[in-house]
Amino acid sequence: MTIRRLIGWFLVGILGFSILTACGNHRSEKSPSLEQPIGECRIVQHKLGETCVPEKPQRIVTLSLYTLAHAISLGVKPIGSTFIDNWYSAPYLEGKLDGIDTLGNERTNFEKLLLLKPDVIIGLDWDEAVYPTLSEIAPTVLDDWGGTENWRIHLDLVAEVLEKQAAAEQAWADYYQRIEELKEALDDRYNGKTISLVFVAPGVIFSETKGSFSDSILKDIGLERPAAQDVIVPDSQLQFTEETLEIADGDFLLIGGLTAEDKDRVQEITQDPLWQKLRAVQKGHVYIIDYTTWRGGNLIAADAVIDDLFKHLVNADDT
Repeated sequence: MTIRRLIGWFLVGILGFSILTACGNHRSEKSPSLEQPIGECRIVQHKLGETCVPEKPQRIVTLSLYTLAHAISLGVKPIGSTFIDNWYSAPYLEGKLDGIDTLGNERTNFEKLLLLKPDVIIGLDWDEAVYPTLSEIAPTVLDDWGGTENWRIHLDLVAEVLEKQAAAEQAWADYYQRIEELKEALDDRYNGKTISLVFVAPGVIFSETKGSFSDSILKDIGLERPAAQDVIVPDSQLQFTEETLEIADGDFLLIGGLTAEDKDRVQEITQDPLWQKLRAVQKGHVYIIDYTTWRGGNLIAADAVIDDLFKHLVNADDT
């Protein structure tokens, strides 16, 4: 057992004791605990086993930005969610987070969570160490993350938990309709052309590779990736340096930075003499994209990605 796991279980013990104490001190307020009647429920299989989820849950809490966005895309607004620094202000979520309580930056604030009295908690296996504690608060479903390449599977599980399968089918139909509209607008202008994706985060430059969220959208449209990026690598992230700059080469280059400093660096990178040797740079086919959108891992972000492709590729001067 690793030190990290031992620490995780130690924290679970402390949090579990705190929760039991809180429930004992506030029974007159009906603090959420297993003593509350759940009513009718249905079994949902997930990464950590199975959970009896209440029928038609109303008070939903999500424990990742991906899960939150999936719920919103299904027409459900959770009462609370954890977020990720630099992703909270993702442009594709503008105006969609009003009224949702913030439960912490990635790590859950259990005091706030208790006060929200959720019907169900949905998240990812990032929270596996505190799953027993979460389950004391409300029925909890944690999905196997596996990276943004699993974004479609995660949406299906969220839809099952929320009993929104019909909404999911409609959301997918809308997505593929937009894909077809973009394919028609592009026609065959990009046959044989490659689309390079480059992302800049603190201390690293990388490309999203085969199977990733952004790559899967490009493949749905029928757009090709450079051979160096059309590979399977761990976490779908292919890191490179200035010495291996050929990885970034393509007919079109889409590049984005995570933090404000990274966005400044993007501007510097595209002016670097080494980058000036890239085909896309020489042809003026370099487009700045939003990092959080293109790595969003959900249908709302996917819609914004399609918007970007309409903007940058349909109206490109020269292909």
